[in-house]
Amino acid sequence: MPITNAQYDEIMRRYDAKQLNNKRSSEKKTKEAYIKVPRLKEIDDAIASTSVASARQLLAGDSSAISELKQKLAAFRQERINLLKEYNFPENYFEPDYTCKDCKDTGFINGKQCHCFKQEVIDVVYSQSNIKKILSKENFSNFSLSYYSEDIIDPTTNLSAHALAEHAYENSIDFVKNFESSASNILFFGDTGVGKTFLSNCIAKALLDSGHSVIYFTSFQLFEVLSKGVFSRDSEAIAANKSIFDCDLLIIDDLGTELTNAFTNSQLFLCVNERLLRQKSTIISTNLGMRQILDTYSERTFSRISNNYSIFKLVGDDIRMKKRGQV
Repeated sequence: MPITNAQYDEIMRRYDAKQLNNKRSSEKKTKEAYIKVPRLKEIDDAIASTSVASARQLLAGDSSAISELKQKLAAFRQERINLLKEYNFPENYFEPDYTCKDCKDTGFINGKQCHCFKQEVIDVVYSQSNIKKILSKENFSNFSLSYYSEDIIDPTTNLSAHALAEHAYENSIDFVKNFESSASNILFFGDTGVGKTFLSNCIAKALLDSGHSVIYFTSFQLFEVLSKGVFSRDSEAIAANKSIFDCDLLIIDDLGTELTNAFTNSQLFLCVNERLLRQKSTIISTNLGMRQILDTYSERTFSRISNNYSIFKLVGDDIRMKKRGQV
């Protein structure tokens, strides 16, 4: 996705901040380890001094210096590993806690942009930083079926709220597991507060953590962004909107809350159809029932969704209200 120089500079500042944070964190851990196990500092100092001494020997024409250096370094490193194990430190304790282990938080691998760079571009262009704060709470680790009652029965499926939620949860897990091999799509529908957005966010968090690019929009935000590319004919907006079709996962939340008209109907079809053609996954959540989706949007859109999406209904009490102790 083309970005401005200012946006590129902002992204690189983010990577600089990550690297600085990694350095500080690594220095803190090293200091703590040295205090607990002073021999570790002695080993690291010995490695440094031995390397310098060997370099001097090489400059003086001693060809055996490299072989001796390798032997000494191997001995020091093994002693270091043994000490870390003895004092219950992980073997990779001194390695920085990289956000992206593939590029080590540089944004590039062999001179090419890392997959994490693509998500940074998305975050800058669409200001998605807020969703990441939400995902720290709304993820699979915090999902609970205890909010779904066995006593609430959905008349159309004859299944309990608990059974429907369990089915949706298990399939969401499978969606993530099979993401690389299958371009699947999901539609969550049901009343307000039954966990549709929460499950969407669970999937988003898992895929972001595994290095995939994710764009999240409410339906209102999506159509607002798309309209800028169509009506303003701004070249930057048009270029930016292409990522809506190219990102690994697009989430459209609260479909049906936007002001529906001929434009939104045509753009929803374009978005759904184009991503299907490109074999890119999409998740839609909505309060609308299937009949309402058909009545609100075009038959073509309904056909694409009903034939290409796994559809999960969620029912029950408003979980947000339950968490506030009001139900």
